[in-house]
Amino acid sequence: MLIKAGYHIALECTAGTPLLALLTVHPSRAQDLRSAAVITSSGQAPLNASLDQFGNIRTRTIAPAGALRLSTEFIIEDSGMPDEVCPWAQEVDIVALPEEAVGFLGGSRYCETDRLSALAWSLFGNTPRGWARVQAIVDYVHHRLTFGYAFARATRTAWEGHQEQVGVCRDFAHLAIALCRCMNIPARYATGYLGDIGVPVVPSPMDFSAWFEVYLSGRWFTFDARHNTPRVGRILVARGRDAADCAITTTFGQSKLVQFDILTEEVAAQSKVA
Repeated sequence: MLIKAGYHIALECTAGTPLLALLTVHPSRAQDLRSAAVITSSGQAPLNASLDQFGNIRTRTIAPAGALRLSTEFIIEDSGMPDEVCPWAQEVDIVALPEEAVGFLGGSRYCETDRLSALAWSLFGNTPRGWARVQAIVDYVHHRLTFGYAFARATRTAWEGHQEQVGVCRDFAHLAIALCRCMNIPARYATGYLGDIGVPVVPSPMDFSAWFEVYLSGRWFTFDARHNTPRVGRILVARGRDAADCAITTTFGQSKLVQFDILTEEVAAQSKVA
């Protein structure tokens, strides 16, 4: 299947301001692009791309005083298959974990494993190891938190989400990640596009989505505590320990987000980018 995706984002800055952005399709999906996913900018400063420490494509520029508009639109090919479900996948002993997974065992900015460890072991210590344990965590988070855009708060941590019992997709991901790490299961944060493909259309404005990935049986698997069902059409943009590593924009000065329009939808095979 083919998916059209993109965004139109605008920020206002009081003065020339350095900016970092994670807004490019992840390199792991580059071979699936059927049109160039080029970022256009209303600013005069160049857009310089490089890989960050997690393998995401990071763009650097200088936002001018006033408005900066960033946009892109592209076509990407997708398998059309839902997230893989592998109930036989097993946990990997810590001593056998590769270096790429070990770094996703400990606490991080939004995932306080120290505060949640006792709770995690009381809830999941007797669940079967492996996929079943991760799914039990996902089920718990899915039912513990109530989703709502009105509940968004950039500073909410996994512990606070558990206590407040509300949040947006990043809060669901943070709590599930923290609980997995408490159980010695490597878990990492992921963000990108997720349209209403194969599910009833949600009338709310489209947003970037957050989910998480868990290391089992020698590879990473996708889980989604907010939706708690395999979904079609994820387009990965960034991975990291939590949302602090995957911010779509980071400005080093005063700024305000004034436009945020996200597009992701299935299109016919003959469609081209406008």
